Amino acid sequence: MAAGGPAAGDDGDDRGDLRAALSGLTTRGRSFLAAGVAAAVCAYVLGQADLLRVGLLLAALPLVCVVVLIRTRYRVAGTRRLSPSRVPAGTEARVHLRMENVSRLPTGLLMLQDRVPYVLGPRPRFVLDRVESGGRREVSYRVRSDLRGRYPLGPLQLRLSDPFGMCELTRSFSAYDTLVVIPRTEPLPPVRLAGEASGYGEGRQRSLALAGDDDVIPRGYRHGDDLRRVHWRSTARYGELMVRREEQPQRARCTVLLDTRRIAYQGSGPDSAFEWAVSGAASTLVHMLERGFAVRLLTDDGNAVPGEGEGGFAGSTQESADSAGLMMDTLAVVDHSDGGGLSRAYDVLRGGNEGLLIAFFGDLDEEQAAVAARMRQRSGGAVAFVLGSSAWVYDDAPPTGADAAFERRLRMLRESGWTAVAVTPGTGLTPYWQQAAGHPGVTTPSAAVGGATGDTTGFSGGWS
Repeated sequence: MAAGGPAAGDDGDDRGDLRAALSGLTTRGRSFLAAGVAAAVCAYVLGQADLLRVGLLLAALPLVCVVVLIRTRYRVAGTRRLSPSRVPAGTEARVHLRMENVSRLPTGLLMLQDRVPYVLGPRPRFVLDRVESGGRREVSYRVRSDLRGRYPLGPLQLRLSDPFGMCELTRSFSAYDTLVVIPRTEPLPPVRLAGEASGYGEGRQRSLALAGDDDVIPRGYRHGDDLRRVHWRSTARYGELMVRREEQPQRARCTVLLDTRRIAYQGSGPDSAFEWAVSGAASTLVHMLERGFAVRLLTDDGNAVPGEGEGGFAGSTQESADSAGLMMDTLAVVDHSDGGGLSRAYDVLRGGNEGLLIAFFGDLDEEQAAVAARMRQRSGGAVAFVLGSSAWVYDDAPPTGADAAFERRLRMLRESGWTAVAVTPGTGLTPYWQQAAGHPGVTTPSAAVGGATGDTTGFSGGWS
């Protein structure tokens, strides 16, 4: 990036820059110009030649500063670096600015200003006294946001000023960067959730580790195969040349379902039920990825992230790392959907065995509770964290029958095989996570847990 004066000889640009420079006269410059004009008028009326010379000097000084400033051939390169570029909500990030004078002349007084959204804090300003030819200056500032989202930083602006402070010109760079504020996450304890289907989880991973990645599953020889992989016993059995093939171990699957329906949540702000659900989904995604699961994020409108690979799940370890960033970026900007049901998410889940299903539901009516109950049939295990509006909205006693209706929806989920946990405000995900696993001695206010039916093979997880 570079900022500087216009090229000499371009009359159109010179006239445009001259108008811009005149509009950039400071209060001091305008005062000098007005005083000079007034003195010249008085000298003409009174016939005072000395006063006329003083008036011409006062008026000419800011005009000369304007001409000198627009003819200044500064070439300044600027770069911006974020450390880090993705931060959790409530965490500070540092922005490093580097200015380099790539012209042959030293610069004068420079004011450096970076544009930042209001939610990140005040607009940072720095004053650079003099930068020699080939010299560089580095400054930094901090930004912080309690609200998740994507925030543009820039463009960077330089304000040029003459030595007398008569005129100021602003030059803007074109490049900008983006700071991604992701939801807060919390480390989840190593617990074993009940209800996971056999063939998934830690037991399945151990069996694959014992067998190894290179299993003895022969296939027919193809041109170009390494002869060292010929499996002679199978060759003798089938009467044709057979080679060993590599079998990639299957990864345990987990789908994290986030209910974003606008009608399912009440209130707004960092402490609202919706933000709790988003933060809980982010914590679960990070936890399951660290345990080696192939994870995807699914919303109520049927959109799955990362959306590539078989069934939308991440594949290799490298893909999981990239998918983790993609899912966190998605949660950084996720907002309420205008849909009123969970049918689209159910259509995605009905395609086959989805492994473990962990859902974060808002307020459910009878119809949506029935749809959620049918989701359990398509998963190896299912855990639901339900945020009812009666607990999150009403400070006093909720309307008559609200708690009873909420309990009926929870019972409907439990009877269909879900492990259902009622979430109340003021508590993080960790105690509910332990309670969903039936951890002894863990209690949370107004929370209810039901055991899932069927296979009880579980998994263990934790943070590294």
